Amino acid sequence: SHMLWKRPLLSVAFASTSTSSTSSHNMPTPPFQNTDASLTDILTTTKTIALVGASIKPNRAANYVMEYLLSKGYNVIPVNPIYATKGTKVHDQTVYASLAAITVPIDMVDIFRNSVDAGGVVDEAIAVGAKAVWLQSGVINEEAAQRALTAGLKVAMNVCPKQEIPRLL
Repeated sequence: SHMLWKRPLLSVAFASTSTSSTSSHNMPTPPFQNTDASLTDILTTTKTIALVGASIKPNRAANYVMEYLLSKGYNVIPVNPIYATKGTKVHDQTVYASLAAITVPIDMVDIFRNSVDAGGVVDEAIAVGAKAVWLQSGVINEEAAQRALTAGLKVAMNVCPKQEIPRLL
C-alpha cells in the first residue's frame, strides 16, 4: 500500500518537469546510440583522421587500427605529446602534440584514451572544428558525446572503425 500511495506523486512530479521549461534539465538525456547510417556517413565522408593516443607498440589497438586506416586510404595523423617531443614517428607519420598543432582540416578525431580523458579530447575536437569524433570500443562518455552533438559534430561511441569498415562499407 506504501507504493500505491507514492505512485500518483511520482507521476505528478514527472508531469511537472516535462511541461516546465525551467526544470527540463532534470530530465535525463537518453544514452547515445550509434546507427549504421551515422557510422557509414562518418566513414565515407572522412578523409583526414587525427588519432589521439597513438602508440608505437604493435599490440596496442591504437597502433594496429592506425595501420588499418592507413591501408584503407585515410590520411591518419597521430597525436601523442611524448612522441611529438621526441620526434618519434608512427607508421612513418609525423606525430603532433595536440589537435591544435595540426595545420590541416580534421574530418574525424579517433580517440584512444580512457572514458574520462576522452571528454577533454572531445572539447579539443570541437575547438579545432573537427567534423566528427569517434570514441573507440570501451570509451564511453555520454556528456562529451552530447557536447559534440550540440556543437554540430558527428559522433560514434564505443565502436572501432577496424570492425565497422568491413561490416558497413
